[in-house]
Amino acid sequence: MQLIKVAAVALNQTPLDWQGNTENITSAIASAREASASIVCLPELCITGYGCEDAFLSADVQRRAYRALKEIAPHTKGIVVSVGLPCLHRAALYNCACLIADGQILGFVAKQNLAGDGIHYEPRWFKPWPQGQAAEIELGGEKFPLGDLMFDCGGVRLGFEICEDAWTPRRPGGDLALSAVDVILNPSASHFAFDKQATRRRLVLEGSRAFGVSYVYANLLGNEAGRVIYDGGTLIATGGELLAQGDRFSFADHVVTTAIIDLDATRMQRARSASYQPGEQEHAPQCVTHPLTFPDVAPQASDASPAVWETGPRVKEEEFGRAVALGLFDYLRKSRCRGFVVSLSGGADSSGVAVLVSLMVRLGLAELGRDGLLRKLAHIDGLKRADSQQDTVRQLLTCIYQSTRNSSDTTRGAARTLAEAIGAEFHEFDVDPIVRAYLELGAGAIGRELTWQQDDIALQNIQARARGPSVWLLANLRGALLLATSNRSEAAVGYATMDGDTCGSLSPIAGIDKAFLRQWLAWMHAEGPAGMGNLPALELVIRQQPTAELRPLQTGQTDEQDLMPYDLLDAIERAAIRDKHGPIEVFRLMRVQFPDYTAEQLTTWVERFFQLWARNQWKRERYAPSFHLDDENLDPKTWCRFPILSGGFRTELKELRDTGGL
Repeated sequence: MQLIKVAAVALNQTPLDWQGNTENITSAIASAREASASIVCLPELCITGYGCEDAFLSADVQRRAYRALKEIAPHTKGIVVSVGLPCLHRAALYNCACLIADGQILGFVAKQNLAGDGIHYEPRWFKPWPQGQAAEIELGGEKFPLGDLMFDCGGVRLGFEICEDAWTPRRPGGDLALSAVDVILNPSASHFAFDKQATRRRLVLEGSRAFGVSYVYANLLGNEAGRVIYDGGTLIATGGELLAQGDRFSFADHVVTTAIIDLDATRMQRARSASYQPGEQEHAPQCVTHPLTFPDVAPQASDASPAVWETGPRVKEEEFGRAVALGLFDYLRKSRCRGFVVSLSGGADSSGVAVLVSLMVRLGLAELGRDGLLRKLAHIDGLKRADSQQDTVRQLLTCIYQSTRNSSDTTRGAARTLAEAIGAEFHEFDVDPIVRAYLELGAGAIGRELTWQQDDIALQNIQARARGPSVWLLANLRGALLLATSNRSEAAVGYATMDGDTCGSLSPIAGIDKAFLRQWLAWMHAEGPAGMGNLPALELVIRQQPTAELRPLQTGQTDEQDLMPYDLLDAIERAAIRDKHGPIEVFRLMRVQFPDYTAEQLTTWVERFFQLWARNQWKRERYAPSFHLDDENLDPKTWCRFPILSGGFRTELKELRDTGGL
């Protein structure tokens, strides 16, 4: 047996934070060294951060990235480390992984397949490197190999697939396998989406099996740049067997995952395979050789067991809570704000946001402990005085119930009960006098009293907007982030008041539909995340029908009466926006999925959806930044683009009415 210990590292980086990123990298290398790892894979673009966007095109960024690389190199004495950074060569920018061995920069492998769909815009900044090509790059007066490379370090042959390279039909790993590499390193920046870890696991396992190699997969961690959350989830596999996987959604700066691989085992696996035919290749990677002696290691059992919560029946609920909690935590500490403010209506949306903040505190304390949490949030005055979980929540979360004459005792009680249960600071503001004052101004301007018969939308909206200034004021006084409470279902049809319930610096649930949010709250009430327990105080919240409470109470206003059933709305949204079907196709799909509704009902609701979708793109353009949680996002800045002005589906909807969808 020829045994080597390898390490895959998850890093929580911040774009353009040169000092912080470099310190995090060197600290992770030190942790890997303490774990006796000899080959260490760090994530894609970890020196600069992945989310630099157009700052990648700054010459100063390129100079600082190389300066950081030179600072990192001496920390690799006796080991092999890959780090990611952009490299400018012949007026083209490439997304590169640099391999450093024993303090010496050996060369730069450039990414061949760029991610340009969904939230990714890599082709805006980078060029794809041509397969089988190599060149020399000059950096700081020194020349290094660049391009499609592999490395021979002390007889151990290393190659790269950089993130998207592994997701394409023509993976570089095929050529690397024919060149007899032993280990493929995959430095990735793979964002979180529901159930995506299962896909990553398949790619890593199949790559290690089909290529007859050991495969080391690294990833980013946390809320790196504001919208995108990375879950970590590092993986190490050999010959189709998963050896180790790292914790996901960690609050730590880095997570180092190690495993011992047997080079002889993978080499003999290839030797036994009839399909393995080494020989002349059209696109063989160039090999860079460096002498290095690897220490002897003793065999050990692999540890590929996922966390307990990842094996249960409610993985999506667990992932949602843990992803948003980590996203909120990183947003708070990286923005250096001093807490959160939520306008807590007692309904599902605002209650969900408040519960997610409290879950952030609980998960953070469980992993980091009180001292660790305080170190990461050292900029927040008064947090040191918090000596319990509830005190910590109180320091970080302020909730305000803002009543008008149309508010009910049910929502008031639900808001207060929940705030007390999670430990939030709670206030109640009566904004009805403010609403009355605005109505008098409006009546004076148009020369008549405002009535519900004539002015329904205006009367509803002014109540929501009257709540904005006071909650912004409190957020400003606290130096806190105001969290908006709109969900994705409302965003699809514009069922939100701009400068009202959309007020906020961050919108943590705008990437999730209403039906799932209600399902998640019911789960939080009954069960809750593994190790965290349930939250009985949600009883009053989940018992209610969703309502804006903007019309007089006797009207019995509910969201679904204003719009349509939420499960139907979400199904129409997926068919129309995610799957890009037209109105007639959507109608036909809904007839199959919802047979209990009449054709006339479905026609009305499909028509309503398309009209409201087209009419309200301007609202989606103005929403506060939201977290990307799945591949059905409506955020026009990261996923779903649509014109603000359009034909509004008039022709398509007329055809639907004229034909009855047939």
